[in-house]
This record gives sequence, C-alpha cells and structure tokens, in this order.
Amino acid sequence: MQAKTSNNLTLVTLLQVSSCWGEYMDDRVKKAYKLMEKCRICPRKCGVNRLKGGIGFCKAGILPMVSSIHAHFGEEPPISGHKGSGAIFFTHCSLRCVFCQNHPISQSGEGHEFSIEDLAKMMIELQSQGCHNINFVTPTHYMPEILEAVFIARDKGLMVPLVYNCGGYESVEALEILDGIIDIYMPDMKYSDNAAAKKYSNAPDYFEINKAAVKEMYRQVGDLKIENGIAKKGLLIRHLVLPDNLSGSREIFKFIAGELSPDTYVNIMAQYYPCHLAHNFPELDRRITAKEFTDTVKLARDMGLKNGFRQVMGTIKRKRIPEWTDNLKQLDT
Repeated sequence: MQAKTSNNLTLVTLLQVSSCWGEYMDDRVKKAYKLMEKCRICPRKCGVNRLKGGIGFCKAGILPMVSSIHAHFGEEPPISGHKGSGAIFFTHCSLRCVFCQNHPISQSGEGHEFSIEDLAKMMIELQSQGCHNINFVTPTHYMPEILEAVFIARDKGLMVPLVYNCGGYESVEALEILDGIIDIYMPDMKYSDNAAAKKYSNAPDYFEINKAAVKEMYRQVGDLKIENGIAKKGLLIRHLVLPDNLSGSREIFKFIAGELSPDTYVNIMAQYYPCHLAHNFPELDRRITAKEFTDTVKLARDMGLKNGFRQVMGTIKRKRIPEWTDNLKQLDT
C-alpha cells in the first residue's frame, strides 16, 4: 500500500467521503471527528482545527501517520501470545517524555501518512497473519481515524480484539466514544507526582487526568479476562519504574487497589534506561537498581495487587529484553 501525502482534507470532504460508505459509518465516528474541529481529543485541548489542516501540540494532522506494522512478540504474554500482537505504531504523541525510548517516532515524526482505508487494510492483514489482536500503539491523537478504520475493517471481517495501548493521558470525552469498540485498554500510569509529570513529560495535570481516564477504561471493560492464555477483554495497566521513585509508585498502586480493584492486572516494568533527553536530568541519567525494582514489586504486593506481570531482572541491564514473568511474588530472577 502507498503512503498518502495529501494533508488538506476538510470537514466537508470527510463527510462527503463518509456518506458514500453508509453502513461503515456510525454516529460515534462523526462525533469523534467533531472533536478535531477545535481539537480536544486529548486533555491539552489545544483548540486547533485539524479538519482544516491545523497542527496542534501533538503535531498530528488529519490523516494517520504510521511508523511500523508487524506481529509484535514483545508485549505481555497474554497480549503477544504465541502468534504475536498485531501492532500498528502511530507517529507523534500528546506527551513529551524526556526519556521516551521511541522518541524518533513519538517526537521526531518518523512515519508516513496513510488513508483511512489503508489503515483498515493493515488491520485485516495483521489478522490474516494470525495475530491475536490489533494493537494500536500511541493512538490517542488519531482516535477518530482509527475508529472510522475499525468500522471499515469490521465490514471486511475484522474479528480479533482491539487493544488501545496508550500513555494514559486521555480525555474521558474521547474515551466515552470508544465504549463498546475497544476490547482491551493498556494505559500507562507514569506518575503520581504532577511536578515530575510536568518536568519530564510536560503534563502538569497528569495524575488527575490519568486517574479519571483509567477509571473510565475500567468502567468499560473491567478486569482483564484471559482465555487459554490469551487476553480477550479488560484493563491492563503498565507502570515503568523510574530512578529514585520519581514515578511515585505507592500512590499509583493505592489508587489501583482502592479505586479500581485489587484484581486489576498491573505490569511493573524494569526497562527504563536513560535515552533521548534524559542525560539533561542528572536524576534520570542512570538505570534503575535491582533494589529499586524489587522494592516496587513488593510494594504492589503489599498494597494488595496480586495479578499482573513484571519484567525479569536481566531487563535492568538490557540483557534480556523483553522477558516477563506473570508472578509478582517471584523476585529472584
């Protein structure tokens, strides 16, 4: 399929094209595109008219930009399974994490524009390869386009679960449009300290926004449901351990256990390493220690969280990436 290069679609054009598809469309798709008119798809609500070519904080235009498409075997065990997760990596991001490991994609704009129909074809192709799901990686700023493509793909036979793999900085208004569409939400919970969120991700209201978004996700899909080792529906939260507990793990685990459910699946990650702009921040300019990681895993367990995954110790020194265990009680490997 060929990358699209035009970025001059207007709302009138979109609605004319959409009206030709009839059964593919849904009121939610039109409602989602309406959010782009004075953009409020993400919590920044920057207000640009992306339907007329405006570019906001995320740097995304009207057409989806994709950096890569493949069967991904590096996700959590019930997401990747034995046939892979059908990952579609979207370009750009609504966050500005100084330690982002995917910064060439998220912040430097690596990728190509594709039509909505081509995006739908990607989903069908990944399903035909046997992937257990379609994994939208960093989808927030392209939610309307993804939603429209899903309707097209479903008409063409898309049946596998849909995974919304995001940074957790989400608009509840946008998430409500996805109710009944997304099967598995996989958000980050990066920080409980807004000062850290502002300093390292330019998101001064991160924790409040994050908690509200995750609550909405949980309302929609509930606890993670796994059948024959493969996730079918539910919430799986990711938490990256940062040096010196800059992520504020205790308050995050307290929120999960107390305001969601002790049965919530949590993935505790050891894969942090200083990259991108992290060298400008002495407190971030090192890997985490084994003790920092094991203390965080123990804290989750002590807070009553019993379901989930953690990366093995070799991850800390980048010796075994990625590798997971589903036993939060096991701390010795």
